[in-house]
Amino acid sequence: MSDVTRAARRPRADAARNRAAILDAARTAFTAAGEDASLEAIARSAGVGIGTLYRNFPTREELVAAVYASELDAVLATVPDLLARHTPDAALRAFLDTYAGFIATKRGMAESVRAGAIRSAAESADTRRRVNEAVGLILAAGAEQGVFREGMAADDVTAAMIGVFLTTANSADPGQTGRLLDLLVRGLAAGE
Repeated sequence: MSDVTRAARRPRADAARNRAAILDAARTAFTAAGEDASLEAIARSAGVGIGTLYRNFPTREELVAAVYASELDAVLATVPDLLARHTPDAALRAFLDTYAGFIATKRGMAESVRAGAIRSAAESADTRRRVNEAVGLILAAGAEQGVFREGMAADDVTAAMIGVFLTTANSADPGQTGRLLDLLVRGLAAGE
């Protein structure tokens, strides 16, 4: 492959900046205005024309899916740094807090954007498998260091985490989610 061909396949820096600006503007707009968010206003806020928005995201659903995927990527990307800076139990607890923030944002977005668009975005982002992989990395580090019990299934932890988020979604007690996540992490401890 020639250098010209390779260069042609790489996205231009301005195209990458435009895409990132559109995603940032869409995230803000969908969270604030939901389904009523104007694509023209999103493009304007991003500093691009509507044609640029449609070239990147031909449908509103594709834009919603891209916002979701971008935020999920950011949450999952925290795991290596958390493991480098914390013990596995503290890393897991910090990851759970980060993921809780992601869920809270998506919950607000799902209430205002068609629920089907969010569901479709979660499926296309392969959310459950990817979250299981992230949790699995933390569990493996914890088992290796003797912090967590051996053989804990990542999907069990993910399911428990989702259960906590679902059951506390409308709780009048703002500390309940944190207490339940603390219990979840303590329940994984070696020797428990």
